[in-house]
Amino acid sequence: MKLDRETGPANLIRGYHRGELLVGGETLRQAVILSADTIVRAWSPPAVAELGADDLRAAFALQPDVILLGTGERQVFPPAALAHDIMSRGVGLEVMATAAACRTFNVLASENRRVVAALYVD
Repeated sequence: MKLDRETGPANLIRGYHRGELLVGGETLRQAVILSADTIVRAWSPPAVAELGADDLRAAFALQPDVILLGTGERQVFPPAALAHDIMSRGVGLEVMATAAACRTFNVLASENRRVVAALYVD
């Protein structure tokens, strides 16, 4: 999937293919947490089914209104306890396949929304 929007925040996602994410001019090949102006490259999450609030500390630190969880090729829901924890902080959570999360991130970031994407790219 190639995304071509050329204006807006620095960290718009320019393309996504399984195992590879193009953010700005940089190719990333690992899971990443992303906001309009920050890339957290050192994110090594467990499998989605084991994801906990501690695994998203870097996302919370970016003070988002909503977290987009891109779970790879297919949508996989995290434990219900994680969703509850995120929402109890006043943060929204949307879970989707990574390709959909990339598209949604670009739209929300372009609207200057406080969005953070936590993306599995493998």
